Amino acid sequence: MLTKKAVLGALAVLALATGATALGTRTAVAQAAAGETVSVVATTGMIADAARVVGGDRVAVEALMGPGVDPHGYRQTRSDITRMARADLVLFHGLDLEAQLADLLADLGRRQPVVSVAENLPRDRLVAHDDYADKFDPHVWMDPDLWAEVVIAVRDALVAVDPEGTAAYGANAERYLEELDALARYAREVLSTVPEEQRVLLTSHDAFNYFGRAYGFEVVGIQGISTESEAGLSRVRTLVDLLVERDVRAVFVETSVSDRNVRALAEGAAAAGHDVRVGGELFSDAMGDEGTWEGTYVGMIDHNATTVARALGGEAPAGGMSGRLGED
Repeated sequence: MLTKKAVLGALAVLALATGATALGTRTAVAQAAAGETVSVVATTGMIADAARVVGGDRVAVEALMGPGVDPHGYRQTRSDITRMARADLVLFHGLDLEAQLADLLADLGRRQPVVSVAENLPRDRLVAHDDYADKFDPHVWMDPDLWAEVVIAVRDALVAVDPEGTAAYGANAERYLEELDALARYAREVLSTVPEEQRVLLTSHDAFNYFGRAYGFEVVGIQGISTESEAGLSRVRTLVDLLVERDVRAVFVETSVSDRNVRALAEGAAAAGHDVRVGGELFSDAMGDEGTWEGTYVGMIDHNATTVARALGGEAPAGGMSGRLGED
């Protein structure tokens, strides 16, 4: 782990080595005019995906956190510092999602464009944190209608560093927003087929509150909103009782969180005479592998909605939204 002193030292050395100024040696505007791409570093894969779609061929985007990486506890490496310090634009989520990067992002923001894409979402559309006043659940990507607001923030951030790309960014964003609208409609359709008494979504941690609010599911996480929290034995016993009492037939593991607690829960339910299975693996804090459908934001949510619907007694096409599009 790099200390704050080490981070600041690394930034100072890099600034000297590259001859960086407060706005960089060349602005993104000058680069675009010269036919060069605007370099963007995004913290999470979901933000990087939005930047790639909206930016098109005007941008080159890197994500710090790849498939299976938990953003709650992620700590920067020296190469991360170098990539961010050399970028024309750094995009991060905010709402305390990247808590371990807060000092680095704040320092970078005094030197170059660093933009939070979720921090300024309307507070009345956010889910309040269970344990801290004036804090909010950061997992807003679980609701495509809310994620659309983040896409707009990404568009605006790109326009700010590359005004000449305004028309291209606007057109790309408009097409993407239409795709997100179709995604939200698909999710509502398939999830509405789950019997009401089975609409209990139990996962490793509280990443699905926005999903539950959007589609009418009771969401239960073994851990809290952050994976840094711990689940005690009493919590597991309470949830075993819930599974039995509510006759919940499936629970779900997450790609970026250990499945230990979920499997212990299923074993506890079995010991109590209740058969509950692992209904599938959901993408919570990270997308799938690069180059796959699930490695895109739309594919990630499509997979989650389809998996939940089918596991809890609803109806969804085997190939999900992507399969349906392939048939059209």
